[in-house]
Amino acid sequence: MSEPKWSETDIPDQSGRVALVTGANSGIGYEAARALAQHGAKVLLGCRNPTKAAAALEQIRNAAPDADVEILQMDLSHLASIRAAAATITDGGQRLDLLINNAGVMAVPLQHTADGFEMQFGTNHLGPFALTGLLLDTLNAQPGSRVVSVSSTGHKMGRISFDDLDAHDGYHRWLRYGQSKVANLLFTYELQRRLEASGATTVALACHPGGSQTNLGHDAGLLMKTFQPLANIVMQSAAMGALPTLRAATDPAAKGAEYYGPDGLSQMRGFPVKAHSTAYSHKKDVAAQLWTVSEELTGISYLD
Repeated sequence: MSEPKWSETDIPDQSGRVALVTGANSGIGYEAARALAQHGAKVLLGCRNPTKAAAALEQIRNAAPDADVEILQMDLSHLASIRAAAATITDGGQRLDLLINNAGVMAVPLQHTADGFEMQFGTNHLGPFALTGLLLDTLNAQPGSRVVSVSSTGHKMGRISFDDLDAHDGYHRWLRYGQSKVANLLFTYELQRRLEASGATTVALACHPGGSQTNLGHDAGLLMKTFQPLANIVMQSAAMGALPTLRAATDPAAKGAEYYGPDGLSQMRGFPVKAHSTAYSHKKDVAAQLWTVSEELTGISYLD
């Protein structure tokens, strides 16, 4: 017997919970934030662009007039911005039940963050690593809290170039994207191991949206732009792409270290089910090394 199709109607009542969704102004981040707000959660929209964040907030309030939604400005490519955003929560005594590490960039031209990191590795991995560490005590204070990190099927081509993380010896935009996305999974599985070892009740899960109609690939090069109209025909909506995120975040049956994605052909579209990631993403020695390097680069240590 096949598993019932999990949809937004399966989201339990989220009243009393507080969720932070990064990259919440568009795409699957927006759809996840909207759905959580419509189901009663207070949602913090973690966004870099204030104008786009304000537009997203207005859209959510139009969809759910009683929604409790706030903007939390942050730039995941800048450690100082991440620290300031996290301090807004911790210093203000804000509770936090759910952190969704959704924001990211895809296949951008070679560039580096304000802190000198290759942009994709810095924004997609080091930023969420730092944010999670700064907020973990706040999350741990709430029983049943979760950290959900959004990866991609692109993780399958990912390997961590420990000898050249800043891409000074060569740059292939898609391989670097794959590196950042497998880093999301290595981080999730290592985080769950460390949470369990510490006796914390917070759990770490991961997900991927399959092929979804978002603006993530707007800097992904000429090839992507050429085939985008065709891709949009076969890709699913951002709302469908957000379902794996929402299931990982809210399904009472979901457990730590689980990975959710669409149930269709090649996991590109469909309803969310438990998915499998590559053997490389489960390498404990690689995950431990990545954790150590991430602590060194960000200056943020936790769960040692």
